[in-house]
Amino acid sequence: MPSPLPRVAVLGVSSTRFSGIEVERHLDIATLNEAPAYDVLLLDLPGARAGEALRGLRMDRRYRFSLIYCCQDSDAWCVALGDGAPPPDLGALAPLWRLWRERFGLFDRGVAPERFESRVLAWLWLRPHGAVHAVRDAGAAQHYRYPLLEALADDESPNSFAWLQLMTQQGWLEEGELLDRLRLCISCGSGRLNYVDVCPECQTLEIARQPSLHCFTCGHVAPQEHFLKDGLLLCPNCLSRLRHIGSDYDRPLENYRCRGCQAFFVDAEVEARCLDCGHAHAPDKLRVREVRHFRLAEAGRLRCRQGYATAAVEAESFGQLALLSQSAFHELLNWQLQLVRRYKQPAFSLLGLRFVNMAATLSALGELRGHALVDSLVERLQEAVRDTDRCCRVSEEILWILMPHTDAAGLAVVRQRLAQGAERLASEQIGKLQLRLAGFTAPADLLEQEDAALLLARLNGELG
Repeated sequence: MPSPLPRVAVLGVSSTRFSGIEVERHLDIATLNEAPAYDVLLLDLPGARAGEALRGLRMDRRYRFSLIYCCQDSDAWCVALGDGAPPPDLGALAPLWRLWRERFGLFDRGVAPERFESRVLAWLWLRPHGAVHAVRDAGAAQHYRYPLLEALADDESPNSFAWLQLMTQQGWLEEGELLDRLRLCISCGSGRLNYVDVCPECQTLEIARQPSLHCFTCGHVAPQEHFLKDGLLLCPNCLSRLRHIGSDYDRPLENYRCRGCQAFFVDAEVEARCLDCGHAHAPDKLRVREVRHFRLAEAGRLRCRQGYATAAVEAESFGQLALLSQSAFHELLNWQLQLVRRYKQPAFSLLGLRFVNMAATLSALGELRGHALVDSLVERLQEAVRDTDRCCRVSEEILWILMPHTDAAGLAVVRQRLAQGAERLASEQIGKLQLRLAGFTAPADLLEQEDAALLLARLNGELG
């Protein structure tokens, strides 16, 4: 039987005293590695050293997903790879660790995360408020790194920016805070660029600011020094004496001169030169990349619990509900709206379901029993859903059911069946989960110019 208390180790030479739970101390990583793996680690080290230690621990398979807290000040690497500061009373670590262990058992239906994608999702799944943090690094070609992706990569070497973009497009991750906007070389992708002023005619660096004069008599323009002769201003071209600025001469806007081609110009041309590959580009041609933190999206959380593999998601009761992706469901709903708007028939209905008090239910029952409760409610849905209906689960709380050839009376029958199923669940006293419904029937309830996105948003408001 698993121990109700975690084994906790402290890494560091500090004499900080901890209360609330028994801990074992290790002075360095070497002695820590000699001992059997601990459940929870406390890094009693300065921020920079704690960040280095965290990087090594996250690359170690034994502590890849473990709870690791930084007791002293934290640097950016501690934030990216750690779990923050430990609770004041270490007795609070026990319920945190039990929740972590419970979630780890839920991930991918108990399948150990082996692939890079599943390792990253598992790390985020185990931390409800976790994120893939970007850390600024002057030594990196693109100025930022994602320590978590590097630590979990093993022998793989994914392009962090491209991988995050792919995961966002698939809906597993969502964008967080915008940190920076980079300009990158279009040849090698490096962000180490030098912006230089060059001659717009010959692109040489040999340019200098040089005051010049413009003779009104002949229109000659030349450096000011060419007009000075024996203390007088004389045009070197027509020899006219220049007495009054504005009437005899003026100072043109062209204050730059190229020492190579002798051209005069107002403003120099800016050129971005890559310090890595040496290629030069116009600034407006550079690749623009936004640097953000990323967090687990609703679809990612659902995928972690229901199964990482596509086959697992489509299996068992969930697959029997004819589940569609959000994009496919939107397209199908838009098509139904176009048909009924043009031909006024056949009627169809849309039903939205929200499992209210999900957080309270999970807190009261624990995640295993709480999610089992949700799955049992999904099974009850099979009693009301027909083979021709199509469903979409956009989050762990909200499910949509599209019912073709169903009018208002048919929708009322389905709602009654679902309400009865919810009452049976409530009578069993297995949780505080409640069911909230919002229905729509076309063409009776259709608003002008309303598409799938607007319709779902309107019904979402009714679901709360």
